[in-house]
Amino acid sequence: MLALTISDLIAADDPVEVVERKGLGHPDTICDALAETLSRNLCRIYQQRFGRILHHNVDKALLCAGRSTPAFGGGSVDAPIDIYLAGRATSLLGDEVIPIEDIAIEGSRSWLQANLHALDVDRHVRIHALVQPGSQDLRDLFSRNDRTPLANDTSFGTGYAPASALERLVLAVERHINGRDRSDDHPAWGEDVKVMGVRHGRAVHLTVACAMIDRYVSHVNDYLAEKSALRELVQELAQRHGFHECEVGINTADADHSGMVFLTVTGTSAEAGDDGQVGRGNRVNGLITPCRPMSLEAAAGKNPVTHIGKIYNVVAQRIAEAIVRRVPGIDAANCLMVSRIGDPVNRPSVLHLKVATHKELAVSDVRQQVASVAEDHLNRLPGLIDEFVDGTMAVF
Repeated sequence: MLALTISDLIAADDPVEVVERKGLGHPDTICDALAETLSRNLCRIYQQRFGRILHHNVDKALLCAGRSTPAFGGGSVDAPIDIYLAGRATSLLGDEVIPIEDIAIEGSRSWLQANLHALDVDRHVRIHALVQPGSQDLRDLFSRNDRTPLANDTSFGTGYAPASALERLVLAVERHINGRDRSDDHPAWGEDVKVMGVRHGRAVHLTVACAMIDRYVSHVNDYLAEKSALRELVQELAQRHGFHECEVGINTADADHSGMVFLTVTGTSAEAGDDGQVGRGNRVNGLITPCRPMSLEAAAGKNPVTHIGKIYNVVAQRIAEAIVRRVPGIDAANCLMVSRIGDPVNRPSVLHLKVATHKELAVSDVRQQVASVAEDHLNRLPGLIDEFVDGTMAVF
């Protein structure tokens, strides 16, 4: 029997809201992306060779920044970025060896080359694969899933809906900046973008950090022109999202008069300014939202079959969104799911749904419909595996 609790959600119009997103080239996001790429590649190779996904959790990655000397017109990377990929993965089944190190390094190189347009993968990065086999007890637990996978951890996931206007704006800003044709449209804008949105009542402030690429700006005036163009873009997006009075700051730590600005060789602070780690960035909805329910789990790199830290955060988000979309009279929903190690993945030990209903409705009036939505998503859990493996499911 499903341990389901449904209660009232008191929807408050908080006077202060804070929303953050770390972009594609941020060192933490790079770590998330490489961990998830490794998991997806392992899943595909396991399926191709053995017809099923084998035990793995490769959700540990560390990026140690290099050293660089950026300069207007073009500088140099003096010491490469070191990226360490760690975790557990099945490397031997019967007599067949799975080349984990090759899979990790080649997959990472491909992702970096495809997503950071000013980074030279051959010269600017060193990748170290430190993945080892998992413990016997966890491998055994993973293998006991003939019918229903069993949770390999006691953990929880959270989700909420709908997204606020500020959340939608912050997500749109980063995605729009990095979604352009980066080779031809403002190639000076690097992928290391971070957006912080703060709302005080109706007043909204956006602070955007964007690593500029030195070879595309020959003088500080060129740099300032790029900042100005970026500010105009962000202000236009703010207006599209209904924020007609939005204060926008771009690279606010710059000291323009002395030339001390956010200038890079590669378009990411990973070249010298900032290290990175899996799980320190965006949650599965693509945002960091301290005013909302959040899990600190690092979803990227965890296996998509049994690891609750990945699965429940995605499912909780989907359940909340589906409740708001499909159940009439519900304005907002929060979802909390808790697992117990060894229990079936589709039977959480706790499933707590909070819903905010229209004034004329009580929670009891919508209980059956809400429960039906949750049950439907739990029954469809096996179908999520293909979405994870195909990369159509965002986890950061």
